Amino acid sequence: MLEDEWHIVEPSEGTVELVEAINLLLPQLSQRAPLLTLERLAEFLAAPSTHLFVAANRQGKIGGMLTLVVFPILTGRRAWVEDVVVDVSSRGEGLGRLLTEGALRVAQELGVATVDLTSRPSRVAAHRLYESAGFGVRDTSVYRFVVEA
Repeated sequence: MLEDEWHIVEPSEGTVELVEAINLLLPQLSQRAPLLTLERLAEFLAAPSTHLFVAANRQGKIGGMLTLVVFPILTGRRAWVEDVVVDVSSRGEGLGRLLTEGALRVAQELGVATVDLTSRPSRVAAHRLYESAGFGVRDTSVYRFVVEA
């Protein structure tokens, strides 16, 4: 059974092993994502609005991750799912579902009204996962402004 092999963890502190595991996942998520440092991970984990979930097995291997960002706005408490990635060697094992369900449970516990995410059209399997987890496509446009350093 999948739950016996993998469990969802929300790390509270950064370790070198966690940084190494995330740095193996990041290139599978985005080729432009900078590699993580222990200092950056510590800052990320200390932020009260961010929740990192990792799928780990009994041997300590991390097979995937998901970030849930929770924030208040004037119309209620909202959340956004980001950085969802399952390692290529663990795809098809249900880790995406475990990560998503874990994040949605925490969002509900935190009193969030809605949880949003974006997903590229080419990610057909991810779309099936999100729709089966209860997400619906919104009739909206997403705009992005890139802040140049």
